[in-house]
Amino acid sequence: MRNPLSEKIVTIPPSGIRKFFDIVSEMKDAISLGVGEPDFDTPWHIREEGIYSLEKGRTFYTANAGLRDLRVEIHNYLKRRCDLSYDPDKEILVTVGGSEAIDIALRAMLDPGDEVLVPQPSFVSYVPCAVLAGGVAVPIELEDKDEFRLTPEKLLEKITPKTKILVLPFPNNPTGAVMRREHLVEIAKIVEEHDLFVLSDEIYGELTYGEEHVSIASIPGMRERTVLINGFSKAFAMTGWRLGYACAPEIILKQMLKIHQFAIMCAPTTSQYAAIDAMKNSDEDVSHMRESYDQRRRYLLHAFEEMRLECFEPLGAFYAFPSIKRFGMTSDEFANRLLQEEKVAVVPGTAFGDSGEGYLRISYAYSLKSLKEALGRIERFVKRLDGE
Repeated sequence: MRNPLSEKIVTIPPSGIRKFFDIVSEMKDAISLGVGEPDFDTPWHIREEGIYSLEKGRTFYTANAGLRDLRVEIHNYLKRRCDLSYDPDKEILVTVGGSEAIDIALRAMLDPGDEVLVPQPSFVSYVPCAVLAGGVAVPIELEDKDEFRLTPEKLLEKITPKTKILVLPFPNNPTGAVMRREHLVEIAKIVEEHDLFVLSDEIYGELTYGEEHVSIASIPGMRERTVLINGFSKAFAMTGWRLGYACAPEIILKQMLKIHQFAIMCAPTTSQYAAIDAMKNSDEDVSHMRESYDQRRRYLLHAFEEMRLECFEPLGAFYAFPSIKRFGMTSDEFANRLLQEEKVAVVPGTAFGDSGEGYLRISYAYSLKSLKEALGRIERFVKRLDGE
């Protein structure tokens, strides 16, 4: 019998995040700090709008690009929050989560052999999606000493004549790192000089602490070179609604829409109606959730300091990325022992690229009660390691 499988697919490893989630789901009394999902319910007024759309029988396909009313609200939101303007009819596409937007953007832009620069540690989907699109993923290893920012020097080291796209994953999952305007200006200059394009994943753009998020698309000369990815999962606590969007110049978005037409048809109708309300009426909800995450963030950093776990201050998303290098263990070994001995699940840093070795991703998208219990167990584990 012939091998029914694609070699390309077989060689792509499964997500390192899900491995620990699957284990902890079967373990009694275990606490997971591993999943990047808000613990808040979707705000009630958003759920009501989804329910109302069902009651009114709005259960049919929408336009491939999404409800026009939603695309108009996305335009209004980006104008208000990022001073960006996109044509709702030609430059905005509603997708099934931000993940679909990443996938179809890369497929629309890459030819076989084109190189995609992926700063790491970063979200697990960028490299596989680049490979699936026929591209070559080239990691850029970010460092703690740079606060896990992408520096001009590191970017220049990796650019070759085959480089076409730079992934810009900020605010960052898993490190919590952010890029300020002055940093983005430096990167934008290199992108223009080398005639590159940017895939800017801004799914955590509403979750920054201390200063407002800046999109690289707002830097002069970058809008026409950028595909902006965002969605509703994180800021609006709408993970299960599976809704995202992409904004890009018409020449790129037209081809993304073509792939979306054939593979998806349209994003879920009920979710789109709910998202219109989210765009219009959720500023206070988002502010409340952000304040709560910030409280948890500060609590977590204080606990790490008490344990002598080194951790740079994350200023975005809802993750911390402490170093466990002093214990002389791999990230995988540390995470496995912590799970087996104290029933606390965290994600090894290597799930996000080789440069994550020696670190753990710990999510603080959990209640303070859960964080307090989990951190007490981690402290007990750390003290035991120090005594070995």
